[in-house]
Amino acid sequence: MALSRIWSAFIIIAIFVAGVKCFFFGETQIFAWMVSGKASDAANPLKIDGIIETCWVAVDICLKLIGILALFIGFMNIAEKAGGIRVLSRIVGPFFSKLFPEIPKGHPSMGHMIMNFSANLLGLDNAATPFGLKAMESLQELNPDKDVASNSQIMFLCLHAAGLNLIPVSVIAVRAAQHASDPTDVFIPCMIVTFVGTMTAMIIVSIKQKINLFQPVIIGWVLGISALIAAMVLYVTRLDAAGIQSFSGLFSNGLILLVFLLIIAGGLYKKIDIFSAFVDGAKNGFDTAIRIIPYILGILVAVSMLRTSGTFDAVMNGMKYCFAMLGADTRFVDALPTALIRPLSGGAARGMMVSIMSGPLGPDSFASKLSGIFQGASDTTFYVVAVYFGSVNIKNTRYSIGTMLMADLAGVITAILLAYLFFG
Repeated sequence: MALSRIWSAFIIIAIFVAGVKCFFFGETQIFAWMVSGKASDAANPLKIDGIIETCWVAVDICLKLIGILALFIGFMNIAEKAGGIRVLSRIVGPFFSKLFPEIPKGHPSMGHMIMNFSANLLGLDNAATPFGLKAMESLQELNPDKDVASNSQIMFLCLHAAGLNLIPVSVIAVRAAQHASDPTDVFIPCMIVTFVGTMTAMIIVSIKQKINLFQPVIIGWVLGISALIAAMVLYVTRLDAAGIQSFSGLFSNGLILLVFLLIIAGGLYKKIDIFSAFVDGAKNGFDTAIRIIPYILGILVAVSMLRTSGTFDAVMNGMKYCFAMLGADTRFVDALPTALIRPLSGGAARGMMVSIMSGPLGPDSFASKLSGIFQGASDTTFYVVAVYFGSVNIKNTRYSIGTMLMADLAGVITAILLAYLFFG
């Protein structure tokens, strides 16, 4: 219900703002650009796709997603039949049983979730999505009320949306492409911001669900993950931009191939029909991709309308004026478009980041660096909610959206403070 109201508000506000600009400021073409505008059209002053083009983009995303989902869910089905998911569940069971007390011991959802978190940690978005959708499907089997998000689903999705990430490779790559003097200088701030966002989400959900975080197992795992992150930071900070990209590519992609190898080896050891298991899982991936098309379409269209109507520009100008009136440093406001649109669309946020870096401020400006931290700091909240809850037909998301936005806010505040600390 919360997502329904937010989505409706996006559309109403966008049309209202466009109406004001059309009838009071003489921008008579704005409705045409909102509906049928193309970003590639040289005559389009907005350089943003309208509703119709966005529909094509949404379907194109889903078509590409079908292959990825089919591949990874197919391999996951092999792992499940071979018992690999159960083994993974037993490894993380002591920790997850405290955060997810409603999940029975050894349930496959434990393994699915840890695969999702691992993929997120390494920045493997294409791998994280299939694992996450499979985790939601497994958790839905335990959900007594199929229309209402369960405590376990909320905890999982809030932690997922917080986007704990070791190396923001895409941000570093963009900064390198824009000829930043030190493309890797946002690495440590990004790492810290994602960790703060994840801990914020965990704390808020734990309070809502009355989970005691001061249990030895939880503290031990959190400290262990913190030590792993610290060790990674120490190693990566000694590398240059090319070294970081090389290390990340070797480590993350090599890990995917290793997982595939272990799954096939496990299937051979258990003497299961590996290819049939893969095909059965791939069919499920295809069905899942088709099922989430309307949710992706709805979110992308709402975001497109907000952008083409000029609502984002109005908000940004208002914020900059307010901070200037208060006498505050306004350098960070130039980077806020990336933070504001990040919960709605990862692609749009990336475009904002590139626009700031390639603009008059340049890639080494304070705003460009802060924009890079924003981009590498969290997942796309509303997109995640629509896709993941939509994949299992959850209608009542309870307090999940509010929690994710609070984690996003904590990340934004932390990012601004770290930007001033590191680059101010």
